[in-house]
Amino acid sequence: MTSPTLTPLKPEDAAQRLFERRAVLVDIREPDEFARRRARGALSRPLSTLDAKGLGLPDGREVIFTCRSGMRTGANGQRLASACGARAYVLDGGLDAWDAAGLPVEVDLRAPLEMMRQVQIAAGLLVLASVVLGLTVSPLLFGIAGFVGAGLTLAGVTGFCGMARLLALAPWNRPASA
Repeated sequence: MTSPTLTPLKPEDAAQRLFERRAVLVDIREPDEFARRRARGALSRPLSTLDAKGLGLPDGREVIFTCRSGMRTGANGQRLASACGARAYVLDGGLDAWDAAGLPVEVDLRAPLEMMRQVQIAAGLLVLASVVLGLTVSPLLFGIAGFVGAGLTLAGVTGFCGMARLLALAPWNRPASA
């Protein structure tokens, strides 16, 4: 018995299936990524919650999975195909290819940048400041760069990112109160 897999679809073919209502587009990126930029009509089903929540799709239409570039869907293809219970596809090239093909994309510039981009910006600025201050003020300030590097290494090894946790508390990352 073979395990289920995802069949790649070009953006134009995926759009045609969606137009004909034969398929549903499922975006597996995290909510912060989805909030900022997404294909029009896509459903958000984060990969991180797939095992706990499943897909919860309303009907038995074909499923087309997407992420930003197609790498995440490709790396998790077997898991995604098993979870959908219907014929499953992957959007070849992801949201980037969808956008490049001129298909409709919704962008919310008021949504915060994706958390990983915020971490990259903060870490980069801390290391840059540490190097400049280490060269101009005191060599002891190079320690900041070492601390940031150790934190990023720990995040990569354990999956826990302290900087992301701190940034999540920033006012721009908190949901607006009702």
